[in-house]
Amino acid sequence: MSVLTSTFDACSDGARANRVAMGERLAELDALLAAFNGGGGPKKVERHRKRGKLLARERIELLLDRDSPFLELQPYIAHHTDFETGASLVSGIGVVEGVLCFVSANDPTVRGGASNPYTLRKALRGHEICVANRLPLISLVESGGADLPTQADAFVPGGATFRNLTRLSSLGIPTISLVFGNSTAGGAYVPGMSDYTVFVEGRAKVFLGGPPLVKMATGEDSGDEELGGAEMHARVSGLADYLAADEHDAMRIGREIVASLNWRRHGPGPTLPADAPLYDTEDLVAIPSLDPKVPFDTREVLARLLDGSRYDEFKPLYGASLSTGWGSVHGHPVGVLANIQGILFSEEAQKAAQFIQLANQKDVPLIFLHNTTGFMVGKDYEQGGIIKDGAKMINAVSNSKVPHLGVIIGGSYGAANYAMSGRGYDPRFLFSWPNAQSSVMGPAQLAGVLSIVARGAAEARGQEYDEAFDKNMRGMVEAQIEAEQTALANSSRGYDDGIIDPRDTRTVLGMALGVVHNADVKGADGFGVFRM
Repeated sequence: MSVLTSTFDACSDGARANRVAMGERLAELDALLAAFNGGGGPKKVERHRKRGKLLARERIELLLDRDSPFLELQPYIAHHTDFETGASLVSGIGVVEGVLCFVSANDPTVRGGASNPYTLRKALRGHEICVANRLPLISLVESGGADLPTQADAFVPGGATFRNLTRLSSLGIPTISLVFGNSTAGGAYVPGMSDYTVFVEGRAKVFLGGPPLVKMATGEDSGDEELGGAEMHARVSGLADYLAADEHDAMRIGREIVASLNWRRHGPGPTLPADAPLYDTEDLVAIPSLDPKVPFDTREVLARLLDGSRYDEFKPLYGASLSTGWGSVHGHPVGVLANIQGILFSEEAQKAAQFIQLANQKDVPLIFLHNTTGFMVGKDYEQGGIIKDGAKMINAVSNSKVPHLGVIIGGSYGAANYAMSGRGYDPRFLFSWPNAQSSVMGPAQLAGVLSIVARGAAEARGQEYDEAFDKNMRGMVEAQIEAEQTALANSSRGYDDGIIDPRDTRTVLGMALGVVHNADVKGADGFGVFRM
């Protein structure tokens, strides 16, 4: 297999400027993450600790194997909304008793761990990951149920969380609930729908309606313990399978449950040497261009991601704006589709469609590195069949059955986002670099299109076009799209699984590949009709 050669100069002025710009973005994200880690703020955290309780991340740390990694997902969801960044839920993938598990922990210091629409979006994404990758689900529960002021937006999708828990069980994917405090109303169905339940004695309180609601609905007077206490559920209702003495004991029992699952991976796992790349991964913060309009060679990125920088490029002389080829990450064989110069032409789309079919024939996962402005437009390209050729690529992506992993390392615009297996095409995982941008089209192009349409409408009415209005309109639209297309804006909507430090990309992809190999890794038996 060929070895990539790097020509990147880490000491150049451009590299230094890129490194500074990336550092500023990473610092901003670190500050946001620190705020998220602080939960509902110092006062609420102190009150929680005075009750003798652990924080959400402390619970996760105790549950996971010592010194094992935790791949946190969607930490920036709900940022720039009316809700707290992170949506009162910490979730991700970690190792428990040697088993990769999806772990979801309510943060009771944020509005009592109540679920708002973004909490549900995050939770449902976790369920998707569990189903696609055969991951046992461990829920660390302490939640007041739905965030009542937003119930209109949370009620209907909230029902899917209960449906998904029982569907996971029907697929043979274990669901485990460790309950540390209140689990009321809809939150009561999380342990109710789980395969295994552990309640902390004197702490867990699980009921559909608490004492005030019961009094209001039935006139009955009852206390927390007799209505939904841990001991009652262990001795009387049978909802609790295990009664833990305290939170640490609950973690011990949870780990023992996982150890007894007799869990086995279905995928082949790593089969190739997992040599480190030949080039320094530190360069990954300096390679992406400070100016998004300035392209950079994605092969320089691949040289710092792939095992031993080995890369067997497929059709290197055809469709040169998209590099396709074979390599491996942490010993897992992969196929790669990486945008090189941004624009996808007919040749790139045809090459990609063939390559995706080959990957499915070989049962090899695909990695998509996004840095594309879209499919080429214009009279010659339309007449040359850009639509039907782009449709071939989208067809191949849509019907591919091997796992897709995506990283948006630059721009990802228009239908090219779809063709590169963007969020709407169910990639197993999709991550973004801090410099990533994604929208229908770039700000200037979108504002220009609106300007042309408005100008044409004025001419059709026989009116003189207001140039001052046009200038203001274009400025406002460009500013709006600039704000909406950033990595943080898209991540806050849940459109990716998180923004990662470029230097961590190889580690994150390696862990993600380990996750997808929990399930069978098998290609498609057939594809839809390719328009020729």
